[in-house]
Amino acid sequence: MYTGETVAAGVGRGHRVSVIAWIVLGLIAGALAKMLMPGRDPGGILGTILIGIGGAIVGGFIWNAFTGNDSYGDFDIGGILIAVLGAIILLWGYRALVANRAH
Repeated sequence: MYTGETVAAGVGRGHRVSVIAWIVLGLIAGALAKMLMPGRDPGGILGTILIGIGGAIVGGFIWNAFTGNDSYGDFDIGGILIAVLGAIILLWGYRALVANRAH
């Protein structure tokens, strides 16, 4: 039976995080990343959420690669900061890709 929960993909912890929690974390991380890197990005709130969720996954991989552990939490300050850092990296990459296509 589907309970609305999914395993936190990409962070290797196996803890269960609800889909709504990933959306909320994505919205927070994406909004903070866009606030720290202002500019015109398409997608509105959905794009912000997807950037934040992708940022959480990217940040989790980077954290694990540099530290060798996954000791950060999902909704604690460490998890949010790692998600924001990953979202900033995604935004930077997206903007670099779009800038190269424009020229």
